[in-house]
Amino acid sequence: MLETDKVFAGSIPENYDRHMVPLIFEPYAADLAQRAASFSPGAVLETAAGTGVVTRALAPKLSPDASYVVTDLNQPMLDYAASRQGPGSRVTWRQADALALPFEDAAFDLVCCQFGAMFFPDRSAAYREAKRVLRPGGRFLFSVWDRIEENIFAYDVTNALARIFPNDPPRFLARTPHGYHDKDLIRRDLAGAGFSQVTIETRAEQSRASSPRLPAVAYCQGTLLRNEIEARDAGKLEAATDYAASVIADRHGSSEVAAKIQAHVIVAVA
Repeated sequence: MLETDKVFAGSIPENYDRHMVPLIFEPYAADLAQRAASFSPGAVLETAAGTGVVTRALAPKLSPDASYVVTDLNQPMLDYAASRQGPGSRVTWRQADALALPFEDAAFDLVCCQFGAMFFPDRSAAYREAKRVLRPGGRFLFSVWDRIEENIFAYDVTNALARIFPNDPPRFLARTPHGYHDKDLIRRDLAGAGFSQVTIETRAEQSRASSPRLPAVAYCQGTLLRNEIEARDAGKLEAATDYAASVIADRHGSSEVAAKIQAHVIVAVA
């Protein structure tokens, strides 16, 4: 992962929430929130919360006396998440690095993280921190994307951009969001951090959009792929988005489009 793969700023948080969240994150957030609430945790920590799609789904499901601390490394993403949560929320927002959590040992019953582990520059360190702040028997619940070939719109966009920039194709999606899908590696990393009873469920969903342009905009302008496109040619962002949309239209149709997305959902016991 490159250092630039962690910088969500400028218009990316808003575009991410407007386009990416409904396209691929909402169904998994609902599932993760349901799983988290089923553990009846009294103290919850969410790491790498992004624009808060899990937070919005989980907060209403927790018991009235449960505490819920929500963190992200990127303050612009956290600010946007807080703005979406609304008044009267039980959530405590805090900027924090998942590799060096500013919390005491054994402070939480549950640590959850949706599609954030792929961005951790040292996953073993992040997992050790998750275990440290969990009470004995507490659970670490998180999800990661499966390989890019199982996530069709992301694969389509990546292939389209490789045709526009053949000498230096933007590989952010394959490199980072879809770069940590090996289940054996995930199990080894968690065991090395001291977790036990690791379960991994591979879950397929459908990504749906009202037009082929929506997933093209979502990936090209609502993720860090935008930075890679603009680094190659600052004037080609719209053209690249248009071409990605045309590739999706050729493959999936020119009106409503739908394609497979797939992820791993992991539970590990501290």
